[in-house]
Amino acid sequence: MPDTRFALPAIDDPGSTEVGVILLGLDAPRLLAGIGFARLADDPALVTQAVDQARHGVAGFGFPGLVAAGCARWRAVRDAIGSTPGTSSPAALRGAWVEAAARVAAAVPEAGPASIAYLTACSLRRGEVDRLADGDGEPDVPPEVPAG
Repeated sequence: MPDTRFALPAIDDPGSTEVGVILLGLDAPRLLAGIGFARLADDPALVTQAVDQARHGVAGFGFPGLVAAGCARWRAVRDAIGSTPGTSSPAALRGAWVEAAARVAAAVPEAGPASIAYLTACSLRRGEVDRLADGDGEPDVPPEVPAG
């Protein structure tokens, strides 16, 4: 049975690990849209905000276009990144994030912080992300959700 207790991070854990824990809660379309946008503005918080704005139709670009760009980028780098076994323990998740992020940074050396964060999340959620990127899965939300 998985450990469902809330686990606080260690005091000396980098902030990027907690960003990763948050990103792992996003659905595959948002992760792929984040990869698509990260090529333009490589800051994880700004990417997340822009993806949500696009998803709700309040940005100057469309959510489906970001997802398509993210799919193309993911397909281009996923073999170099490899995969990471999943985990259900919060503490193990943080350790898996640190290891996966290091592997992504080594595999995609030109990637900035947001690209590394989103690619890492996709590597940890590879099954779901691969299905969507390969066209075998449908997003579980409409591609454009009107604002309001």
